[in-house]
Amino acid sequence: MKLLTHLPAWLKNKYFISFAAFCVIMLFLDKNDLLTQLSRRRELHQNQQSKKYYTNELASLRKQAEALRTSPAALEKLAREKLLMKKDNEDLFIISEKPDNAKN
Repeated sequence: MKLLTHLPAWLKNKYFISFAAFCVIMLFLDKNDLLTQLSRRRELHQNQQSKKYYTNELASLRKQAEALRTSPAALEKLAREKLLMKKDNEDLFIISEKPDNAKN
């Protein structure tokens, strides 16, 4: 009891104690506490960055699809580069960028 006599009056006030308990519960013990809110904000930021990336990727793919529909040269380029197709009178040589005989 001697300890309580040295405390200032505002620390012994029942309203201050109730408010402090409420703040502790809301900031640390609640379902939507401060740490949860921070992690959700970080996740939101990551999702916004992903959305921006995929929106740009989608626009690029739409542009490429339109080019493939309208340009025979673009279609031939895709067939040669991605699908490794060739004309009947051509030989196709594939050069790998990574050496296959890498020894450990």
